[in-house]
Amino acid sequence: MSNQRVLRIALPTLTVAVFFILWTLYVRTADVSAFILPTPLEILYALVGMVGDAKVWHHAWITVIEAVSGFLIAVALGVFLGVAMARVRMLEWAFKPFIVAFQLIPKIALAPLFILWFGFGLESKIVIAAALSFFPVFSNALVAFRSVEPEDRDVFTILQAGPLQRFVMLELPTALPVVLAGTEVAVVMAMIGAIVGEFIGGNEGLGYLAVSYLQELRVPELFGVIVFLTLIGLALYTLIARLRGWLTPWHASVAKAE
Repeated sequence: MSNQRVLRIALPTLTVAVFFILWTLYVRTADVSAFILPTPLEILYALVGMVGDAKVWHHAWITVIEAVSGFLIAVALGVFLGVAMARVRMLEWAFKPFIVAFQLIPKIALAPLFILWFGFGLESKIVIAAALSFFPVFSNALVAFRSVEPEDRDVFTILQAGPLQRFVMLELPTALPVVLAGTEVAVVMAMIGAIVGEFIGGNEGLGYLAVSYLQELRVPELFGVIVFLTLIGLALYTLIARLRGWLTPWHASVAKAE
């Protein structure tokens, strides 16, 4: 194992360890109440108990379904509109102001409306997740498909390539790294959207469970839910990052990461 790889593992491990040590010392020395800030060890005990609780896994699965479903809807719609507007400028002139205006509206303000329109079930949380994660995919797709070099287009014109060949062999490989970079941001936003929906009007999911623990003043378990959410978000983000590496191994950002 190279020295660089050892440092990449050792440095974050050391940083996290020091952070937890300082956290514990602060709670002990400042005599902080456990109802405000429990120690990392108390949170670990609560987390271990939650891991063996089937109810917690049910709520986690609900949150994953909401976030992933909203993310997939956002990717499909964002890429479609990005490609369409990159090809037809009049579509961009007509619809982009509405899309940007919708993005500027705080989604937390719209969340109660989505719950009113789509109910308290999974549907409203999926819509909120899709709304939050749509714009990064759309904006990246629009820029990516418009950024194909004119010289490359001229070569395909000389070769008399059809529209499908031009899209599959030129536009898609050129745009894919940028689009996938947008999906890395979008999957995180989808998780946030699902949790926001569960906070406001959920009866299932980790967001709902966090609110329940807060009302019962079970603070270590509340921190445990936060850890669960962090691990799920990290897993989804890592999956998308790996997917970008598999699909675009030729891109400079992937080569540098390797």
